[in-house]
Amino acid sequence: MPASAIRKLVPLSDAAESAGVKVYHLNVGAPDIQSPACAIEGVSKRLETMHHLSYTNSAGLMQLRKDFIEKYYKKVGIDIEVSELLVDVAGSEAFSVAMQIVADRGDEIIVVEPFYTNYQTFAFLNGITLKAVHTDIRAGFAVPDISEFEKLVTPRTKAVLLCNPCNPSGKLFSKEEMLAIGDFCVRHNLFLISDEVYREFCYSEEPHFSAMFIPGAEQNVILADSISKRYNLCGARIGCLISHNKDVMSAALKFAQSRLCPPVLGQYAALGALDTPFSYFDEVREEYIRRRDFAIAALNAMPGVFTPTPMGAFYTVAELPVDSAEAFIKWMLTEFRMDGETVMITPAASFYKTPGEGLRQARIAYVLEVPELEKAMKILAAALQAYPGRLNA
Repeated sequence: MPASAIRKLVPLSDAAESAGVKVYHLNVGAPDIQSPACAIEGVSKRLETMHHLSYTNSAGLMQLRKDFIEKYYKKVGIDIEVSELLVDVAGSEAFSVAMQIVADRGDEIIVVEPFYTNYQTFAFLNGITLKAVHTDIRAGFAVPDISEFEKLVTPRTKAVLLCNPCNPSGKLFSKEEMLAIGDFCVRHNLFLISDEVYREFCYSEEPHFSAMFIPGAEQNVILADSISKRYNLCGARIGCLISHNKDVMSAALKFAQSRLCPPVLGQYAALGALDTPFSYFDEVREEYIRRRDFAIAALNAMPGVFTPTPMGAFYTVAELPVDSAEAFIKWMLTEFRMDGETVMITPAASFYKTPGEGLRQARIAYVLEVPELEKAMKILAAALQAYPGRLNA
């Protein structure tokens, strides 16, 4: 079972904090943006009159499913019916279940690397092999020609899995890239599992192009989504699995029945969150553009560091002038201090499938306010200069 690249070093940060060290956490995508008040009220009002917590329908509260469609999906142009949406335990369960629906043990799924580490975890648990289409940091993680996807197709290939915008790279897939991948999936009779939990975090003039918009791929697309990042409700653990494919939805319901129901209090939070005005997303987007611009400029000003400008999510992958990003991060947490403070970021090797890739790279989540980011970047710059394993530029 692979350890989480994002969380496996947490004991080191816990030990540092227990010793009185302030740790700037740029390792986890847990934003400090305030959750919408209506989401919290959605839970508190229910608790005032609640005498017990009972199960809900395995597919989720019917009102929540309807509200997802009327109050959110229709407004972003995704046209679905209630039978085509199932409430899941966040995006994690949605893409995990999707992988299990489309692939048996020994089957293969094509991923675009770097990719969210839990894809590898769920592949491992279910005997699925991930085959990676590589994207390069120096090219801004641009998606290569579709011929690179063609090279990976075998009789065991069942799907393409991607995250748009991408965790960890911040890559935003263009309309043209999505159409090309969709056409590839249709031609080879493959599913397209599209993880779109960062849909609102897009920083280009071009709007987010959902896999649900790909013409002719209606029966191929499975959408994994979540309220965690959108409303900063990571702990609510509520997401959706969506597909026009009736067989997919029938299979998804069987998985849902096996875990009885989604978290009830989380569903109430989601019901409240869906009353959030869309202006909330505009304000959050502007805040993250400020944070991104500061973080990218600060990183690229550090000698030997390179990172492209991400156009989505709230992460960037940076190449560091070190012998090993993981060893450097461990050293920062255990030995390096600047005025009693240090920084935690995430080693990027586990976001890759190709052996040897990402060893000198780290994922950095710009989830703190700019003044805090500024302190963290000064500490990171000083640590890079002092690190014994620093490589000469």
